[in-house]
Amino acid sequence: MPRNVEVKTRVGDLNAVRARVEKLADAPAVVLDQVDTFFRTPEGRLKLRVFPDGKGELIAYRRPDSAGPKTSEYSIYRTSQPEALGAALRGVLGVRGVVRKRRLLYLVGQTRVHLDEVDGLGSFLELEVVLADGQAPGDGEAIARQLLRELGVRDEDRVAGAYIDLLERDAGR
Repeated sequence: MPRNVEVKTRVGDLNAVRARVEKLADAPAVVLDQVDTFFRTPEGRLKLRVFPDGKGELIAYRRPDSAGPKTSEYSIYRTSQPEALGAALRGVLGVRGVVRKRRLLYLVGQTRVHLDEVDGLGSFLELEVVLADGQAPGDGEAIARQLLRELGVRDEDRVAGAYIDLLERDAGR
């Protein structure tokens, strides 16, 4: 199963972070509008991501809900019929919630750098250091920590959990 090391942080000034990321990026950003429907699951997380072109990805993953760099194991199933797949999953699992976001995706070496504007939550930076086969999670954590330093991200800006967790927490206030 593929693995990566992830870290998510809140961003106060998205334009300033974008300027720093663009100096490090291997290529210009790819703009992605995404709607993620999270399903109720007994373990891990399961979301159906739908893109404006009508294609989708079913993403299953497991990771700890800690604020620092953490290892995530995931699998992705691509589909040209996300609405039908979503209907089937809603019928048996139920929907936990929906996250809508605009993502700027940059690549910095083996790291996917996401600058996200999430409806109802604000702006975030997310790093995904994609681990090679046999690469230790500690290597990915070191890469993530170095990149966070280069981008000027403070430890207190780190966020635990997924966007769906933050939306649920905010809704419970």
